[in-house]
Amino acid sequence: MDAAYPSFAKGPHMPASSPRPQKIAIVGAGMVGLSTAWFLQEHGMDVTVFDRQDVASGSSWGNAGWLTPGIATPLPEPAVLKYGVRAVLNPSSPVYVPPSADKFFLKFVAGFTKRSTMPAWKKAMGSLVPINDRALAAFDALGAGGVDAETYEAKSFIAAYRTEAERETLLEEMTHIKEAGQDIRFDVLTGEQARAIEPALSHEIGAALLLHDQRYVNPGVYVNALADSVRARGARLEIATPVRWIDQDPAGMSVTTERGETEQFDAVVIATGAWLGLLARDFGVKKVVQAGRGYSFSVAMDRVPNGPVYFPAARVACTPVGDRLRVAGMMEFRRPEAPLDRRRVKAIVEAARPLLAGADLDNRKDEWVGSRPCTSDGLPLIGVTANPRVYVAGGHGMWGITLGPVTGQLLAQQIATGLVPQELLPFSPTR
Repeated sequence: MDAAYPSFAKGPHMPASSPRPQKIAIVGAGMVGLSTAWFLQEHGMDVTVFDRQDVASGSSWGNAGWLTPGIATPLPEPAVLKYGVRAVLNPSSPVYVPPSADKFFLKFVAGFTKRSTMPAWKKAMGSLVPINDRALAAFDALGAGGVDAETYEAKSFIAAYRTEAERETLLEEMTHIKEAGQDIRFDVLTGEQARAIEPALSHEIGAALLLHDQRYVNPGVYVNALADSVRARGARLEIATPVRWIDQDPAGMSVTTERGETEQFDAVVIATGAWLGLLARDFGVKKVVQAGRGYSFSVAMDRVPNGPVYFPAARVACTPVGDRLRVAGMMEFRRPEAPLDRRRVKAIVEAARPLLAGADLDNRKDEWVGSRPCTSDGLPLIGVTANPRVYVAGGHGMWGITLGPVTGQLLAQQIATGLVPQELLPFSPTR
């Protein structure tokens, strides 16, 4: 047994008479799908990756790119309920829930609301800690294996507030994170101390936290470099090739594309982000995966920050991307195909304007909307489905970049051995 994977549990797997799968189809070319492909190659498997559009075309391109396992927490939390019904129905709210009669959406909202309590949050947080603890090491493994993209050490990572009273919510959450067993280090700062470290903060900032041991990436660049590595190691990438359906046959699994082409594989991994349910539902995955759409754009700065800047009260996340600052925000529960809504961009601009100094917010580039795949219990779906030849990897909410590589690493181990790593037990797709 590989020393890097000391803990396994029995779970659904191939019958003992079945040979180890060698030819694997991955549906989805985002961070999660490509990481799974890369680590399957480490086990000597032949991989083909399909995507309906292109590499990093979903939520992998324009998000904040934070590698922050210390604050990778469940999305359903008590603070969400504090917004109230009127707030979440406001298109300018940082958390926007449009009225809908869709049965899957209503099921998601009911489950999400039910789990936005402190006991449910603590239980879910305890499930995330073991996989969070391995997240950065998985990025290191990709780097050591030749993925030619940098993970940047955050010279500073500041969560900033107008007042000390506003900051109390995050301080309380940090206490709960530590109680769950998650390692997180931070310093409590005044607004003046925060501006001394990061001059891009405006004089509106009166309180802050400085988080330690964090990293970030340019997610589009990183995921494309990962795709290049997967391709260079012998994989075939079928881009602009939507998968119509997946069927079982005597030889294994067949994957049929929208062009009507069918190919046989030993096993299939569905990693299609917010669209995961379309293919996975036929294999016993009943959890609703809802698109939690986020928006971003980039702006010029008088001085680009030294690292990520977070405004939790405004739900705005900022990341240096080259010589510009990426400004991201919003959690919009809406269908993933809906067009970019400029009201959301305007809401982010107006939330960020008083908090950032030297940001040219009226001259934006790279305006983007992408769909994070969210589950009602805040936990991802990783592992084998009701069909022992079909696996799922998705539903990470806001943490698909942070947890994508470790998800691929652990799922590849499960596929190769037929045994479920302990870290994945809470994330069964058929729970």
